Amino acid sequence: LDTETTSVDESARLVQLAYKQSSTQKTVNQLFKPPLEISYGAMAVSHITNEMVENKNSFESSKEKKELEELIKDNIVVAHNAPFDIGVLNNEGINITNYIDTLRVAQHLIESEKYNMQYLRYSLGIYKKLYNENITAHDALGDVIILEKLFLMLFEKVKGKFNIQDEKEVLKKMIELTNTPILIKLFTFGKHKGKSFEEVNQTDRDYLDWLYKSETQKPETQQDENLVFTLKHYLDN
Repeated sequence: LDTETTSVDESARLVQLAYKQSSTQKTVNQLFKPPLEISYGAMAVSHITNEMVENKNSFESSKEKKELEELIKDNIVVAHNAPFDIGVLNNEGINITNYIDTLRVAQHLIESEKYNMQYLRYSLGIYKKLYNENITAHDALGDVIILEKLFLMLFEKVKGKFNIQDEKEVLKKMIELTNTPILIKLFTFGKHKGKSFEEVNQTDRDYLDWLYKSETQKPETQQDENLVFTLKHYLDN
């Protein structure tokens, strides 16, 4: 599942919804008129304008909403950076609790400079499997096509790494990884960029303490869970 939205903040509303149901291969791809204006920042990513959705139905009254509400009762939702999509759908009155975040799972299983889906599309060679697909980056349906390939690749990596053959157990492990924060190795920002957290813990522990307080003072939904987990790991030792 993937969404395109009015913005990237907590108040974001749905503009485009796309998903593929694995058991039936049914694909849904629909634009909706949101109750908020689409921001220029969001337009720059999705290229969906307010004019394009002016005559579309609202998601609230759509058959797609009813169908999704039924689907999530017995299915696992797969999304990349899932907390964002789940937050958007929560703003639309849909509460998803059973999900796999391919971004978090990839962070556990793959050494990579970046983990956004378009980067993984190329670094993992997924693009080689998509030559016959009509894909537009940051279009919800295009992202779902890439996401499906990424999910299947991660599914096989979980089977191999943890020696699990039963499909339900693999999915259970992927959910477990989704809910397990990552211990970050290197700083990618600030005055210690490029240094390891372990090294900074030895040479500038006060900075870790300041950064932890700064991050945890943010609203919980805006905190970097992996950063908080990593800082707490070193500060508690």
